[in-house]
Order: sequence, then C-alpha cells, then structure tokens
Amino acid sequence: MTTIRVGGNDATEFLQGQLTNDLRKLDAGQQILAAWCNPKGRVIWFGTLTATAAGYELSVPAETAADVIRRMTMFRFRSKVEFEQVDDVATIDPAALIREGRPYIGNAQMEKFTPHMLNLDLLQAISLTKGCYTGQEIVARTHYKGATKRRALRFESSIPVAVGDKVSLGERHIGEVLNAAGNDLLAVVPVDMADEPLTVNGIALTRQPLPYL
Repeated sequence: MTTIRVGGNDATEFLQGQLTNDLRKLDAGQQILAAWCNPKGRVIWFGTLTATAAGYELSVPAETAADVIRRMTMFRFRSKVEFEQVDDVATIDPAALIREGRPYIGNAQMEKFTPHMLNLDLLQAISLTKGCYTGQEIVARTHYKGATKRRALRFESSIPVAVGDKVSLGERHIGEVLNAAGNDLLAVVPVDMADEPLTVNGIALTRQPLPYL
C-alpha cells in the first residue's frame, strides 16, 4: 500500500466534495473508511482516510496511486490542493481483508462496482447526510430505493480461483470474483442467489460468513 497526502487551504472542501464519507467526523489523528466514485457512481478508490495536522492521508494500492493523483488533479480546478505520494512498506493481508469483507480496489476492480455492491454502506464508508459529492446521486438513489440487489459476499473454493473469473449458476454467468487469496474469495453476486449451487470455472463455491452481514 501507498499513502497519498492531501494538503492545502482547500483540501477539506475538495475532499468533502469528492469522497463518500463525511470529513466532519474527523479530528486530527482519527481515521474513517471512504471511497471515491466516478460520476456514474462506480468506485475508483476505497481505503482509509486519516486526518493529520497538515491535511489528510489516503491509503491507496501502490498500483493505482499515480492514477488516483492524476485524476484527482483533474477535478482540482482552481482549488488550493496539493497531492503527494509517499511510498512506504505497509503491506496488506489479502485473506484478512476477505474475512473482514473489506474490498481491495486495484487496477482490475476500478470503476466496475458501485459502493453498495462493495458493501461500503455496511462498512460505514458512506454518508447519506453530508451533501453532494461525485457519484452521490447514484449512491443515494440506490440506498433510498432499496435497490441493492448485488453484493460482495465471501465464499470458499476447493481450488483457488482468479480475480475477474465469472461466477456461474448452472450455465449462466451471474457474478464475478472481486478479490481472491488462496481458497478464500469475495465475489459480487445477486443476493437472492447467494445460497444457490454457485461455481467458478466448474469449481464449487461454499458461502462463508462476513462480520457485518
């Protein structure tokens, strides 16, 4: 993982207008989960947001950090906001993230899923009271219409599968592997089919619990 430092006089206002969570919850040293969506409500970034004396720090997969900075810079316009990538040695435990139901959004997952598909509402990474932010209209509509028909659920496979592999029910593809580590995986599937006999490349899946679902 990599850290992106966000500073400048307009850093708070800028991030408040971009991220899904409410920065007003944060005091210096505190941390929340948040996401950044494109205008269609698809998640570009998800991770921790920490308030510091100088601004904010975002935890970002190293593979996406440069792209996140480039794209945030495009939204900056005349705002006084600066971005700095700080490469560090922080590592993640993929199987631990999967057990916790916390999605990893790398290059393979960017802009493919809405926050609700990734359970970000259940992870307290979305504010419904903060006002407008990029993608907010789609996120709010999904919530208030109760239209969360697909979610990231945890499964176990007898043989390891790969990110992006299709989840099937019979001959029909109904979902996709989001994250995988060993025989543990998160897959975005229709909630009403989660307990059906699902497979990936003919490999049977067994549903496993998540701490919040």
